[in-house]
Amino acid sequence: HPLHYLVIMNPRVCGLLVLVPWIMSILNSLLESIMVLRLSFCTVLEIPHFFCELNQMIQLACSDTFLSNMVMYFAAVLLGGVPFAGILYSYSKIVSSIRGISSAQGKYKAFS
Repeated sequence: HPLHYLVIMNPRVCGLLVLVPWIMSILNSLLESIMVLRLSFCTVLEIPHFFCELNQMIQLACSDTFLSNMVMYFAAVLLGGVPFAGILYSYSKIVSSIRGISSAQGKYKAFS
């Protein structure tokens, strides 16, 4: 409903569009921190990088990392797959509404 944009995009919705990704990123960071804290390491290890990613830390751990790997892959699929599916759904709705236009000239204008 493009003509209802000003009604739909009120300050509350704009605030939610900012707040939800912010909370999701905080929860993802908290999850990664918890996953690293529950790992045990065998010896004193020196990490030759300035930035330690979760994947690198899991490779250095001596404890069982199956659960950490599963949680990491699940979070990646969730945080990457859900937005991608939303984008695909949005584009499919756009294409289906353009296909509903009866005139060829109207379709050409919409697709261009």
